[in-house]
Parts: sequence; structure tokens; C-alpha cells
Amino acid sequence: MSTPTLTPENVLPAPVKRRIGPLEGVGHGLTLAKRNLRYVLRTPTTLIDTVIQPVLFLVVFVFLLGGAISGSWQGYLQTLVPGLMVQITMYASIGTGMALNTDISKGIFDRFRSLPIARSAPLIGAVLGDVVRYAVALSVLLVLAFALGFRIQTDPLSTLFACVLVIVFGLTLCWFSVLIGMMVANPQAVPGVAMAVILPLTFGSNIFADPETMPRWLEIWAGINPVSHFVDTVRGLMIGGPVAGPLAWSLVAVAVCHAVLLPLALRAYLRRVR
Repeated sequence: MSTPTLTPENVLPAPVKRRIGPLEGVGHGLTLAKRNLRYVLRTPTTLIDTVIQPVLFLVVFVFLLGGAISGSWQGYLQTLVPGLMVQITMYASIGTGMALNTDISKGIFDRFRSLPIARSAPLIGAVLGDVVRYAVALSVLLVLAFALGFRIQTDPLSTLFACVLVIVFGLTLCWFSVLIGMMVANPQAVPGVAMAVILPLTFGSNIFADPETMPRWLEIWAGINPVSHFVDTVRGLMIGGPVAGPLAWSLVAVAVCHAVLLPLALRAYLRRVR
């Protein structure tokens, strides 16, 4: 039997990859974010750390340090809760890098590459899906704080704005978590590397103590630490105090972090999933 001659008429054209626009890519990311939310709803045990951390932080710091710092744990509770809102959101952002690293290690991203979706969609889905973690952590913290005697001294709208601002701060730090998750070899290494940066930011701020009581060098660091500005903003919105100045510095910090961390995280992500 003779082999058929290949001609332009009987040769199948090579598949052409369709270019995916930015808006369509965001839509793919939202679809994967819904996937992550469904997974959380079906396996609520994944939120155990998100629920336990606010409880431990609030109980330990209020009852252990409240009397020594403020004279009474009731008075310390009022100033600590807004600061803990910022801190637990920073800790919750570590989960983004761990989840992405785990998915890559298990080969899930190989399946994503076979689908006609934007390459950035899994990343967008992971970051947006973490909004649920932040909301759960803040809800648990505030419910327990109210049970212990914390009271808002402004108005519900200001409190809602404070919660939104904290979530935006958490989403900003997600890019830092993504960068670490794409640089380390396994998901177990993500928390250790992230905590080496988060701990100086949280404990070297005004979350737990007045910077004026600290050594001069630490007071200077706490004054320029963006976490301190976020805490001042949240305190002003929830228990009263200056808001405009700290809010301006907070928004500048968000913009700078996005300008620096977002391109680095995207580059590391695309290099890892290539």
C-alpha cells in the first residue's frame, strides 16, 4: 500500500492558542476563587487555624499583659482589639503562599495548564479566595472581644470601613506570601520565612504597647512601621482618635507594597508554573 501524499489540502492546521484578554483572565480568576470557597465550605476544618489564632491572641495578651501595661485588662482590651485585627490578618495571609505551593507540589497546576484559562487565573483565585479567611478571623475576634467587654465608641459605618481597610491590608500582604511560596521548595518552609518578616513588623509596632515606652531605636522603628499607621487608623475608626493622617500613610503603604511586591510575586509565580 502506498503512503498518501501530504498536500496543503489534507494537512490539519496546527492549533492556534487563543489570546485571553485581561478582563477574561479576571473572570477565570473569580471562577477559581469560587472553587476555593466551595472547598472551604465543604471542608470547614481548613479554617481551624483561622478560628483558633484570634482566640489565643486575644485571651493570652489581654489576660497576661493587660494588667502590666494598662493597669487593668478591661482598659487594655479597648486598645488591643483594633491592633489584633491587623495582626491576625497579617498571619492569615501566610496561607496564600502555602496553598499555592501545595497545589504546585501536588501537580494541580499541571491540570490548570491544560485548560483554556489565563495563566494568572489560579493566582487571582487563590488571593481573592482568602478574603473568606480574613472575614472569619475578624468575625471570631470581634465576637469574642464583645463578649469580654469591648465596645465600639464611634459608629457602625466607621467600624465597617475599618474592617474593609484591614482586609485590603491583608490582600496587599498576600503578594508577599505568594512571593515566598514561589521561592521556597515546599509549603512547610513558607511560615518560617514569612514569620521572620511579620514578627518584627507586628511586635515592633504600637499593637501591644505605646512606642514611647520603648528604647529610642525601637520607638523610631515603630514610628515608621506601616503596621503602626494601620493600627492608628483602625483605632481611630473604632474607638476614636485621629484618622486622616494615619489613613493617608496607610494608603501610601498599600500603594508602595503593591508597586513592589505585585510585580515580584507575578514574576516568581510565572517562572514557577512555566
